[in-house]
Amino acid sequence: MKRTNLVIDEDILLKAKAESGLNTYSAVVNLALKEFLHRKIFEKIDDFASSGVWDGNLSEIRHSSRDNNVSG
Repeated sequence: MKRTNLVIDEDILLKAKAESGLNTYSAVVNLALKEFLHRKIFEKIDDFASSGVWDGNLSEIRHSSRDNNVSG
């Protein structure tokens, strides 16, 4: 863990703490940082999905996979 001093908007911090139900300011800030990173990761996924790198047919792959996994 990194210990640091931050200058944070107190009203926003209090509202976030109340909304989250978390007990500490550190927990609220950590949650906010995790959510920020999740959003950035999903943005990259969206960028990749629309990049045209892959042009396969997911429905076809799923159907083929089901046919191959039929147990007799």
